[in-house]
Amino acid sequence: MRWDELRVEEDERRTLPGYREPATVRTFDAPEALDTRFYEVRAKSVLNRVPAKSRMPFEWTVNPYRGCTHSCVFCMGEDTPVLMADGRARRIAEIGVGDSIYGTVRVGRYRRYVKTEVLQHWTVRRVAYRVTLADGTTLVTSGDHRFLTERGWKHVVGKMGGPGQRPYLTTGNELRGTGHFAAPPEATPEYRHGYLCGMVRGDGHIGSYSYPQRNGRLRDTHTFRLALTDAAALDRTAAYLALDGLATGRRVFSAATRNHREVQAIAAHGLQNVDGVTALIRWPLSPGKDWRKGFLAGIFDAEGSCERNELRIANTDPIILGWTKACLESFGFDATADPARPNGCISIRFRGGLRERLRFFHTVDPAISRKRNIEGMALKSDTNLRVVAIEPMEKVLPMYDITTGTGDFIADGVVSHNCFARPTHTYLGLNAGRDFEREIVVKVNAPEVLRAELRRPSWKRQHVAMGTNTDPYQWVESRYRLMPAIWQALIDSDTPGSILTKSPLLLRDLDLMKQVPGIRANLSIPTMEEKAWRATEPHTPSPMKRMEAVAALNRAGIPCGILIAPLMPGINDSPEQVARIIELADQAGAVDIGGIALHLRGEVKGLFFDWLRENRPELLPTYQRLYAGGAYAPTEERNRLAKLANPSGRPRRALRGIAGAAVTERDAAHPRGVAEERPREEQQSLF
Repeated sequence: MRWDELRVEEDERRTLPGYREPATVRTFDAPEALDTRFYEVRAKSVLNRVPAKSRMPFEWTVNPYRGCTHSCVFCMGEDTPVLMADGRARRIAEIGVGDSIYGTVRVGRYRRYVKTEVLQHWTVRRVAYRVTLADGTTLVTSGDHRFLTERGWKHVVGKMGGPGQRPYLTTGNELRGTGHFAAPPEATPEYRHGYLCGMVRGDGHIGSYSYPQRNGRLRDTHTFRLALTDAAALDRTAAYLALDGLATGRRVFSAATRNHREVQAIAAHGLQNVDGVTALIRWPLSPGKDWRKGFLAGIFDAEGSCERNELRIANTDPIILGWTKACLESFGFDATADPARPNGCISIRFRGGLRERLRFFHTVDPAISRKRNIEGMALKSDTNLRVVAIEPMEKVLPMYDITTGTGDFIADGVVSHNCFARPTHTYLGLNAGRDFEREIVVKVNAPEVLRAELRRPSWKRQHVAMGTNTDPYQWVESRYRLMPAIWQALIDSDTPGSILTKSPLLLRDLDLMKQVPGIRANLSIPTMEEKAWRATEPHTPSPMKRMEAVAALNRAGIPCGILIAPLMPGINDSPEQVARIIELADQAGAVDIGGIALHLRGEVKGLFFDWLRENRPELLPTYQRLYAGGAYAPTEERNRLAKLANPSGRPRRALRGIAGAAVTERDAAHPRGVAEERPREEQQSLF
């Protein structure tokens, strides 16, 4: 057994197709391995000959693993509010693919809030648990859900030992975030009138004037005008006025310049309209909560700012300043007035950090999202988010989950993990859903068997390619460590080899790789754009980390190129996307760049079409047409996609196939050697 932390499930064995002896089923106590079973098998052979009828440019391959590990399904109750990129909160059940929300990334010592995109959204039914925090936050989740705590990611429930062993929440753990989101206001008449009072008094203009005419008589003019750079506040003001029967016109007040944004204005003229606006913005004798919320939203849109991460509302009118401070204090905000500036302007500043900032945004709901931005702020808060109770609700409820570009999201003020499921490997008698990511076959004797096979007199030291089926450097390799001994077997038998991977983990074995005869490496980098990466290859190392590995390998003297694969029409095949990859690959010293069209063999076609129906339905007819004839796109389409990686049509330096097989100059003249009879192309599994 290669890792001390592995354990055998009690007397559990399972026979897998293709293996004579039952596999030993093991689990591992690590966050990456939760709910994952590893089937340790003893293979009779690991050196596999590639059938001549296949479309691969190599004859021999070694794959020490079958299946690829990813995350399990987490989910939350349908009413859980999620922090959107505009600073508002929305029920997780109402979120859609493409929505912009907040996640977090680590920058230096702290995690910081960043905007990210929702890539997937789905629902399941799960047994519900209620997690209660000291500040009163209540979260309804599945037992599998993970929250960020002071001790890392933890599931809602787990065990200290046995098959379900995994890190889990206990009372006393502290979650990370700001705590419970305040409920948004309702747009009642009182709220609307409060908003108009704050907005018009803060930034509007109302006036009545008399102008002499040529005939000597005076002409009375009555005008209301509001001019802003932010359309959202203008739209809201105009809509609220219209609900009270006051129509406004709209025009460009001042055009955009190099240093200033365009200013637009709404206006109404005539005594009746001006009197109507004046009546709506009168100070109330006894304002209610809704009016106070509306007033704070309006005055913040008109005069508020978030400079130096502090919320301020500035004005010179002592009456407006008094109402502002009184309304803030009525909701428990710690508000203070700064000393007056030389121009008489005074700022009302309220303290409490990000927690109070979000509470203000959610409580009063200002219209201008630009002022609600928290991107880059550190994940720090003085809120007491200690777990005080974890209770099974003893009922099954609909649960929702999302996949985001950062791998997390903010659920009712706390940082929550998300996931993505990926299919295949029914060839082992396992299902086509989560088994691919949670039922991993490990050929524990692969190095020993390979060494014996390479010692046979019949072995002619042909090239051996690795990474052609599943990635040998998926995260579990950091535990089993099969690859060092595999490289050593190639070295000792003087056998040339190559590697195709998506993981920078191969840098761990750099010293061994340098000793392999004719060593070549390629990293699969289908895109540098986060949206396309997260949508098609979630939970793989980031494209930039892979590109850095390309540079490190070439600096170490190991020729390394990249494979832009799979190239998928409408997803990652824009010339701009590919040009960016080529630019970075050149900077990394990539010795070759290949572009390969998506292959859809066997059951993968159905799975990929299902993915399209759910995520990119507009592309489904295109793919049905392209792949109507089988697993490969038409030759013209393959050639088009291949040319993206070599737009000049000129051979690159030392062009070689993806597994290290040489490509002739004649082949290079035809992009990536794509031939009608047997194209030199191969991709790693999409799923």
